[in-house]
Parts: sequence; structure tokens; C-alpha cells
Amino acid sequence: MTNETGFIGLRGCTDARIAGLVGLLCGDAVGVGFEFKKPAQIPSRDQIEMTTAVGFRRSHAGVPVGTWSDDGAQALCLLASLLQCGRFQLIDFADRLLRWYDDGYLAVDADVFDVGVQTAEALGRLRDGVSPRESGGAAVMDNGNGSLMRVLPLALWHTGPEDALVRDAHLQSLPTHGHARSLVACAFYCLVAKGYLRNLADPWSSADQRLEEIYAVWSDQPARKAFLVELDVLRSFPKTDQPRGTGYVLDTIWSARKALEEDSFEDVARTAILFGHDTDTTAAVACGLAGIKFGIDGIPVRWLEQLRGFEIVEPLIRQFMAMS
Repeated sequence: MTNETGFIGLRGCTDARIAGLVGLLCGDAVGVGFEFKKPAQIPSRDQIEMTTAVGFRRSHAGVPVGTWSDDGAQALCLLASLLQCGRFQLIDFADRLLRWYDDGYLAVDADVFDVGVQTAEALGRLRDGVSPRESGGAAVMDNGNGSLMRVLPLALWHTGPEDALVRDAHLQSLPTHGHARSLVACAFYCLVAKGYLRNLADPWSSADQRLEEIYAVWSDQPARKAFLVELDVLRSFPKTDQPRGTGYVLDTIWSARKALEEDSFEDVARTAILFGHDTDTTAAVACGLAGIKFGIDGIPVRWLEQLRGFEIVEPLIRQFMAMS
């Protein structure tokens, strides 16, 4: 790391896990300005920047440029919980989600300016005393991307066996998204991230194979069957639909995968945003992996300079690196 202040001071850091975390926050912040826009409303690739072009009607116009949204804040809630507890602790994590929602915990300027409908409803149930194991929506229509968008820190932090990572990925989804499809999506994404951390040639195929192996020996037979069915649903998505950048959890995964075909962090972010719709989440999910792949030094300097909230993240990064 350099002696400069802010995220730019992280340049030179070779820890791919830190690059993944910063990549998520950066992708989120770039995507904020384009959220809810249809693809036809997104400017040309070269105009997709943290600071949007003159004349473009920026989404969340009252939010300062370079601010991460619910994606980044919830991901930091997960990381903070892991670092404090030394393991995944569901109640502690759920409490931190409520602190974010109610008080702006780990949000830049303590401003909660964006929250998904399914997440808001689930956190309302959590506040009313419903167990975090049961507060998340469990219907098939409840499979938004709200638990997927925040799960990356679990993969970055986790050093145990992969079956334990899968179980923790499931658990962290439950407070807001309780359907088996969301659980499987989070587990799959964590294994993909592990593949990127290990520099595997094809992290996506490796994650698919490994997740099937883990589920195949699951002791709970009804759960095993449900998870294997949902893994097949995840696999079938690219055959039956096209990546469109929507808030549907499987669309987010496959939109991110398509974006990761690009050859630079910048182009991954831009391709994710060009899908339109839920641009901050698609970019956060894609750029977390792109951060691992291309490293801190692969993130454009101008974006690191504009990314806000370093004072929030720095203590977590220092604690993370010290524990490593």
C-alpha cells in the first residue's frame, strides 16, 4: 500500500481479497448513477463513469458521486460481523442489517437511500421479532438479488472447508431471502469467488461441479433434493433466458458472468451497467469478482479517487489484513 490517503492508497496491495471488497464497493458506486434505467436509456460505453456525462439524468441525483448503496453497506455488515465474531453468527449479522436499515450503520453519510422491497419487508419482520431464520421471504417470487449482492465477504473471509462455506452462504441469505433458489445462488457465487481467488481456469464450471458434490451428500434428504433442483434451475437460466440486469437473483448471476468475459475491470463494470435496470447490484456482483481477477491496480485510478467512505472501510480492511 502507498502512503496516499483514501482508496487510492490501497494501490500496490496484492491481496486479492481486499481487491474483491473494493471492487464490489466501486462497482456499486459506479452503478448507482444508472439504476432503474432501461438499456436504451444508458449512455454509450465510453460515457459510463462514476461522474455521469453532462445532460444525463443521473439516478439518485441527490446522492453524492462515489457513494455505495445498500449492496456495499450490507456487504460491510457481513464483513464486520465475521471479523467481530470470528465466525458467521446469524443473530449478530441480522442485528447489523437492522442497524444499517434503521440507523445508516456502514452507509456513507449514514444515508440509506436505496433498499429493495423484499429486503425492506423482511427487515420489518425481523424488527417485529421474527427469527432471522424465518424473516426472509420464502416464496418463489421472493428471489430477488438482495442476499446475493452482499455475500462476497463471506467467500473472501472463509478459510474452512467448502461445505461449511456453502452452509454459511445459505444462512446469511435467510434474514431477507429464504427461498432455496436464493440460498443456492449465494452458495454458487461464493464458490465462484473461491475459484477466482485460486486462479482456476474456469471458476464457474468448477463451482457448479463442487456445489453438486456438496449437495449430493447433504444429510437432510428433503433439503438435498430441493437444493439439487434449484441448482438445475440455476444451470438452465442461460438456456431459457438472456442476461438482462434485472433484480432477479439468477439474472444477476448470469449478467455478472457475461460481464466478466471482458478483459479489464473497467469494461466489466461498463458491460454490467449496459444491461440497465438494477445496475448498481449487477455491477457490484460482477466487480467484486473482477476486483479479485484484476487486482486493486486494475481498478481505474479515477474511480478509486472518487469512491467515498474510506474512513468506514479502512478499519475493517486493517482488521482483516491483521487477522490474516
